[in-house]
Amino acid sequence: MKNKFLAATIAVATLAIAVSLLNLEFIANVSIAAEILRWLGVALIAVSAFRRRSLTAWILVGLLAGAELGHDWPNIAVKLQFLGIIFLRLIRVIIAPLLFGTLVVGIAGHANLKKVGRLGLKSLIYFEIVSTIALLIGFAAINISRAGEGVHLPPSAATESLNAAPHSATQLIVDIFPENIAKAVAENQVLQVVVFSILFAMALALVPEPKRRPMLSFAESLSETMFKFTNIVMYASPIGVFGAVAYTVGHLGLGVMLPLLKLLATMYVALVVFITCVLFPIALLARVPLKKFLNAVSEPVTIAFATASSEAALPRAMEQMESLGVPRETVAFVLPTGYSFNLDGSSLYQSLALIFIAQAAGIHLTITQQAVMLLTLLISSKGTAGVARASLVIVLAAATSFHLPTEPLFLLFAIDQLMDMGRTAVNVLGNCLATVVIARWEHEFPQ
Repeated sequence: MKNKFLAATIAVATLAIAVSLLNLEFIANVSIAAEILRWLGVALIAVSAFRRRSLTAWILVGLLAGAELGHDWPNIAVKLQFLGIIFLRLIRVIIAPLLFGTLVVGIAGHANLKKVGRLGLKSLIYFEIVSTIALLIGFAAINISRAGEGVHLPPSAATESLNAAPHSATQLIVDIFPENIAKAVAENQVLQVVVFSILFAMALALVPEPKRRPMLSFAESLSETMFKFTNIVMYASPIGVFGAVAYTVGHLGLGVMLPLLKLLATMYVALVVFITCVLFPIALLARVPLKKFLNAVSEPVTIAFATASSEAALPRAMEQMESLGVPRETVAFVLPTGYSFNLDGSSLYQSLALIFIAQAAGIHLTITQQAVMLLTLLISSKGTAGVARASLVIVLAAATSFHLPTEPLFLLFAIDQLMDMGRTAVNVLGNCLATVVIARWEHEFPQ
């Protein structure tokens, strides 16, 4: 029965796509028929999700329904942005207390500062190697496809404004350390919250046991409560995904993306190459149980792709990695730290985007110049997870420092939402894998 239902769903979806692609002007109401078939396909998938009672399946339904609504009725879809905003607000309110509670328990609960230092060193080594490989793949991909050559700026994109000043390397380093923890929480500066929590936990570890225990009990209760809070919020994720995707498709449309399909294809092919040629071999070398790992990361990666927000996936990713068997203290340290130092998808995108700007401007770059750009991105991209449109800001800063024209950057700005979805999903996948690998490196992951 399930196989017949799945076959019917695939048949309806295939027919809907075929009718949509055929421009049969002599058949009346063909567009209405295609629209009905597409919605029927979404409805069948929704019925399947109801039968499976899977949150991941419902998120997929929300994504497809949002895309269809944005395509069919953009005027209505653009008014649904508030659904995605509400969902992201609920997620963001979880981040700071969850990180604080889990880091304090993970560090002060064991009072083993030597282990924390060892964990940090291993994590940074892993992060730098993998993110550097991601940068190189981005450089190679854009140089092979030459997607920037012959590109012309659309008038609508030329009027956009980034409203973001490039950050200097010194300022990025300063911004790692919080001057006010309340301000760091309010501005969603994840790395600042992590630094404060680590220092607080280290100080608590030095406090005598009778005085340390009450604070540890509070942190344990806080982290457990925030995980339950996450479960409640996740029930609303299909609605949030529906609103976010509907707004994106309704606002940007599909036709305006056609001139940039080569650039989009280049990035997504590069991301697939990175996953298959870098992350997959790492998982094999670390003897990661692939089936269990993929089941664990499917939901947070789907959320990250649909919302284009790493923060939206962080609470669920932490919970899933812990349920996979990674110790809570390792999850609490590696995963949030990776959000600032191991953004593999963003690193790949930044190198690809910088060369794209040069190609679109008709500037030929030597291998030496590209190598210097690589080093610049490697340094300047750290610690920017809390910056709005962080990847675009880094690309703008690098383009300015190398005296590249900034006009082609507006092409990237126009399609940033679509590119952000892919790079964010890879960011989350890469950090989840890093958590398991570091745990295996520490001999803390079950055989």
